[in-house]
Amino acid sequence: MATKLVDLVYWRNMPWTGAVFTGLVIGLASLFQLSAITVLSHVCLGVMSVTFPLCLYYKLLELLRWNPGHPFQSFLDYDSSLTDKETVVLVEEVVLLVAFAVTELKRLIFIESIIDSIKFVVLLYLLTYVGVLINGLTLVIAAVIAVFSLPLFYKKQQVRIRRTVRAFRAFMKTINNLCLGLYESVSPSHAPKAAPAAAPALKQKAAKSK
Repeated sequence: MATKLVDLVYWRNMPWTGAVFTGLVIGLASLFQLSAITVLSHVCLGVMSVTFPLCLYYKLLELLRWNPGHPFQSFLDYDSSLTDKETVVLVEEVVLLVAFAVTELKRLIFIESIIDSIKFVVLLYLLTYVGVLINGLTLVIAAVIAVFSLPLFYKKQQVRIRRTVRAFRAFMKTINNLCLGLYESVSPSHAPKAAPAAAPALKQKAAKSK
């Protein structure tokens, strides 16, 4: 399953990936005007408007004793069911993801770490502006386009992207070192003062010499 998804995302089978990508984008875009039930019904009707006449045509050929067979027998023979082990693994992964999400939300909302909670508040505040500008369906469409475009773009421009990332990291490191240097130059030194501690010892030596 994972291999098929990777082949789909990297456009290794151009006709199949193009059909899936186009269908997803058109289906999601049509949800702006129609409900999900209407879109799903029309998609199923569109598919059956092709499969039903084709099946009748093959049945007619079979009645004429040309015996072409069922046109979609390969799809019918494909076993898409999950075994007991696969079902258990899938349920465990879903439960772990839900538990991790609940734990993280609890940690952020109830301020276990102030820095992380501040970052979460900033993210939520930015999301309020994102919600005003675009809706969730637009984000889903953008995510679908990104899934089908970014991996292929990274594969094609891998050297340039890594070079840019290294340059950006070096620039951020330089800025960080500059800020640390400015902070150390401005902040007062906290070096321990050894003179008061050494004063009693000098007094004891002077008393002994007397």
